[in-house]
Amino acid sequence: MRSSSRALRFAAGLALTASTLSLVTLGTAAPAQAAAICGGDVSVYGVLADGRLTYTAISPNTGDRVKTLIGPDLGFEPKAMATLNFNTVLVTSTSGALYRVDVQTNNTSLGLAGITKLWDSGWTFDKMTYDGAGHLYGTVAGQLHRYNVSQAKPAGPEHIAKHVVIDEGFVLRTLAAAGDDVLVATTSDGKLLSYQINGVGDWERSDLKASGWSGVDSLVSPGGGLYYGRTNGGMYWYHDADPTDGKGDDIAYHPSDPVDASGWTQTLLSAFANDCTYQAPTTPPATPSTKGGTIARSEVISRALNWLARDIPYSQSAYASDPDGDHTYRTDCSGFVSMAWHASTSYNTGSLPSASATIAKSDLQPGDALNTQSGHVVLFEKWIDKAAGKFSYIHESNPNDDMMRGQDYLNGGTDGRIAGHAASGYVALRYDKIVNG
Repeated sequence: MRSSSRALRFAAGLALTASTLSLVTLGTAAPAQAAAICGGDVSVYGVLADGRLTYTAISPNTGDRVKTLIGPDLGFEPKAMATLNFNTVLVTSTSGALYRVDVQTNNTSLGLAGITKLWDSGWTFDKMTYDGAGHLYGTVAGQLHRYNVSQAKPAGPEHIAKHVVIDEGFVLRTLAAAGDDVLVATTSDGKLLSYQINGVGDWERSDLKASGWSGVDSLVSPGGGLYYGRTNGGMYWYHDADPTDGKGDDIAYHPSDPVDASGWTQTLLSAFANDCTYQAPTTPPATPSTKGGTIARSEVISRALNWLARDIPYSQSAYASDPDGDHTYRTDCSGFVSMAWHASTSYNTGSLPSASATIAKSDLQPGDALNTQSGHVVLFEKWIDKAAGKFSYIHESNPNDDMMRGQDYLNGGTDGRIAGHAASGYVALRYDKIVNG
């Protein structure tokens, strides 16, 4: 059945380059387990080299292309595009204009209700994508820009506003939105990346794959962990079992069962990013830890955030209650980490290693610690940009600042220090009784 389905998709794919294309219904492949919950077929718009708009529907569970339709010439030379919803697409021109393309029908033919110029100039992005949740992103000269979109069919600056530059350093080969302020991208050296954008200068990068994606010249996502990448004219599909974990080891590939093996000749491609959503598996609540017992990473962070919210004053002699109110811990840096771990006692920086194992700094996970016997320890909260060694941490800092959250690099950045101590002196520790969850 799969061989027959692939043959149908290959033949149908070649038809994309023809001047006309009727409705194509493909054979059904054996279903794969999709990470996404979709209301229907995935919607992908594109532009051919001659300026005509295309529409493709793809079955999210099987990767089968349901149909491809070719519409009219847009009437200008397009440069970047972003799909706002099922029937609204934003397209820039090589002259820097921004157009709204309104689709009247994409059922058995692709017809337009109209094309409206929203801006005459200034839209020079080389890539553009919409996250399906009110945020339009674009890259130019390595900068990542963001706009808020307040209407399903924006009429101009009153509906596409609050422009900000998120940061520099976004030199990417492809860019797509995978959810609310979540971007996926590939680089020329083959990395597959994921970004969580929190605000200006505040973003987190995850390296989903370190190599293997250099051949992808276009990447789109309808959300929910589904990714579609074009390589050598073929469209391949992937699904991420958990698109929220910042890891790529659970991404399933379908190299022998592509959407199409060839025929995707569009110069631009863009998916409706809110077609699909991810629903985390329902898991029973973790059993709360007991003092000195096993503890989940999520509970360690929750306990740490409790002291951070309470801004427990720093002291090497005072004690404060833990979130349960059942136990007290010394309110200095090592007492805080002991509290977060729900340890049996308030350790100091010299004795913390007796309750933990040394790990590589690159293996740090939420709830681990960075400890230096020069007198300080911080609780590792999460990676911000793991490839660059940038992370966030929580610590009981000093008598003047008390509880604080900080960000730094494993090498200490420009001053070579983490929380005021030499980065080279820190050792990564994992509590003996911590468990994932």
